[in-house]
Amino acid sequence: MSAEEKERGIRSDGPGPRPRRDSEAVVEVESLGSNGRGVARLPSGMAVFVEDGLPGQQVRIRLRKVKKHFAEARIEEILRESPARVEPRCRHFFTCGGCRLQHLDYRAQVAEKGEQVRDALERIGGFEDPPMRPPMGSPQEWGYRNKMEYSFGDVRWLSREELDAAESRVRRDFALGLHPRGRWERILHLEECHLPHPRSVEILREVQEQTGRSRHRPYSPRTHKGYWRYLITRQGVRTGQWMADIVTADIEAAHGEVEDLARRLRSDMPWITTVTHTLNRGRATVANGEEERVLEGPGWIEEEVGGLLFRLSPRSFFQTNTEGAERLYEQAVSLAELEGDEVVWDLYCGTGTIALLMARRARRVLGIEAEPSSIIDARANAERNAIENVAFLQGESEKVLREDRQLERPDVVVVDPPRAGLHPDVRRALADSGASRIVYVSCNPATLARDLKEICGNHYRLELVQPIDMFPHTPHVECAVRLSAR
Repeated sequence: MSAEEKERGIRSDGPGPRPRRDSEAVVEVESLGSNGRGVARLPSGMAVFVEDGLPGQQVRIRLRKVKKHFAEARIEEILRESPARVEPRCRHFFTCGGCRLQHLDYRAQVAEKGEQVRDALERIGGFEDPPMRPPMGSPQEWGYRNKMEYSFGDVRWLSREELDAAESRVRRDFALGLHPRGRWERILHLEECHLPHPRSVEILREVQEQTGRSRHRPYSPRTHKGYWRYLITRQGVRTGQWMADIVTADIEAAHGEVEDLARRLRSDMPWITTVTHTLNRGRATVANGEEERVLEGPGWIEEEVGGLLFRLSPRSFFQTNTEGAERLYEQAVSLAELEGDEVVWDLYCGTGTIALLMARRARRVLGIEAEPSSIIDARANAERNAIENVAFLQGESEKVLREDRQLERPDVVVVDPPRAGLHPDVRRALADSGASRIVYVSCNPATLARDLKEICGNHYRLELVQPIDMFPHTPHVECAVRLSAR
């Protein structure tokens, strides 16, 4: 089964002949899948994922793919519109892969995400009637992203208008923007985006203009040649500070160009407080690299959350929705129910945000994080905020918990893992930790449910689940969960 099937538990259970590719059907869209597509049932009973489908729609669809247990389709005609449909704000919406739900009323988005969390906990985790609070929305619906990763590419995705133009002068071998939906080998040359602050798009346009005149080409993931790879913008929402990080291949002859670009950015946009240069010598299509250089400013920015000031370097993890993160962390601290004498472990601690917020209410906090630059920032953040009852260890959580026998036993454990969830060794360590409470901060309901199923068992009970939307107009949802020892 596909990842989508596993997450949603979708398969064909009904009678009827197997549908054929390119055939048509009329269906009712029932819900949203975890990837943002509408979920419906064909007359045969087979599940079908409908591109841009919304709950409540009746649509005539054409099947594009038919697999063993599900099909994929596009809408040919909307026969009855969803009452929750709204006009998308962005001109790129139906092409860009950056967000999928701009055409769904935001209140309906939040409700659907809550149902996805409930479905995963019941079906994957085996929790009957999980103890869920109503989902919380993001404080900001637009302009909430404090970090954006824009990709360079040597194959530009052309719009229908550009393709239809008799004499299009659009440069086809250069683009800087985001990937079109499902087309990771091409780049949509963005003209607007409403998820970040408008200044992020200002930086994007300036870099588009400057690098478009460069003698060096964008990096190609097919040939592994070229120079320009990514542009990352980062904003300190509360401090007003801005970072531009330019990621390139390692071509010594081109280094002068990136310095010129940095000076131009600071000159034209004096509100940019630092510009950095990351060298990515590998072939992986990721926006980080092996070496960082500071070109302008201090090489980091600051952000304020919960009354504390945090330093953020180019590779440091920090939640991309500052105001939403504050709401999420308030829930995590509340669920921990600290009284002042607890020892707390914070696994996957990033730059130490949760650890430092909890240190104000605990006796001692230990943060563990694999990324070295995040640990450097975490320690600097503790010093900056004059918090002394916290320590940070650099290493993968599963290795630290397995190999370091000198760790003080925790009263409370907090985990905030990536989308893949907890390493199996971490799940086992948590189940045997003896902590009275575990707070799990999750960005993936499916891996959350899997992990909770193993951790709970005979050791813990699921006490409270709080879904929180941190990413409006995308399918993603966060959760803060409390487990208590049996």
